[in-house]
Amino acid sequence: MKLEGQVRIPSGCAISAVISRDGRKMSGDAIIKSMIPMHDRSNGLGGGFAAYGIYPEYKEFYALHIFYNDNSVRMECENLLKDGFEIIKSESIPIRKTPKISDVPLIWRYFVAPMSSVLSRLHVDEKEYVAETVMKINSRINGAYVFSSGKNMGVFKAVGYPEDVGYFYRLDEYEGYSWTAHGRYPTNTPGWWGGAHPFALLDYTIVHNGEISSYDANRRYIEMYGYKCTLQTDTEVITYIADYLLRKQGLTLEETASVIAAPFWSTIENKPEEEKKKLSYLRTVYSSLLVTGPFSIVLGFEGGLMALNDRLKLRSMVTAEKDDLVFVASEESAIRAIAPDATNVYAPSGGEPVIVKVKEGKY
Repeated sequence: MKLEGQVRIPSGCAISAVISRDGRKMSGDAIIKSMIPMHDRSNGLGGGFAAYGIYPEYKEFYALHIFYNDNSVRMECENLLKDGFEIIKSESIPIRKTPKISDVPLIWRYFVAPMSSVLSRLHVDEKEYVAETVMKINSRINGAYVFSSGKNMGVFKAVGYPEDVGYFYRLDEYEGYSWTAHGRYPTNTPGWWGGAHPFALLDYTIVHNGEISSYDANRRYIEMYGYKCTLQTDTEVITYIADYLLRKQGLTLEETASVIAAPFWSTIENKPEEEKKKLSYLRTVYSSLLVTGPFSIVLGFEGGLMALNDRLKLRSMVTAEKDDLVFVASEESAIRAIAPDATNVYAPSGGEPVIVKVKEGKY
């Protein structure tokens, strides 16, 4: 008889998040601790964290976190960056060596600013230029992967259990107003450093528990608009969908949720007339961006986060509160591990977005 942990767990993967509405800074200790009760949802093939507000001294610059296979690849990538960016600072990301994290690539970060002369010549804004540069590096430079590219935030991920990944990256030494975390149990794609969650583009990050059956349709649509899915996992496309809808199309978070987890037509039919028109429009115009299959996700962004289940709620997700803090996790046990007296424990319905924003001016 196979024992627990020796058999594939299709519903595996764990997500966790915490955010302070008051913009209060928290070290990475708590989010790491929240992942420990969900250890068996992962299998050591991927763990990671996203943190917001961690680079206040460089908050005006884009923080690029990049994996390299070797120094020759690093030099090639740096030459590309120098053509379009002012590099304010470059350094190897500090780590703690541990036998639990092996086959470590070169892990570098750069604080950069796009050159105004380049933006003027290409007639693009700085966010679009950064996004295009990320796509260029990830698709054209073999052995280089940009896995984080926003301002005053960063993604930290690896092959390993999340609690070991947090120790490896010394996240107890960082302070942020919002944290998300993920423990991976790969189902259809390989466990590798770039394929660990969170996935990120600019300040948008995604952690995901589930499996996307609509990946090919989603990928084909989003790649028509310059995105390139290169990181060998289905979840990557959700990040690009969020960027496309929020940044390029100007949709609200609620509208974006109504695209990704669109209500059934029978549900739309029973809505008040104005809401019915809007939801019908979104389902029709962005039909290829409907994400199907079981999922629970947390979208992190500058100043907030959004948690969302698939329409049928095929993956678990709970939320809770304590003072100015809001928690999201796959299991209530993860929340209780760091906030035993949390209140307002709630399991959102399928397709119901939970949106939390930091108070204006607090981040």
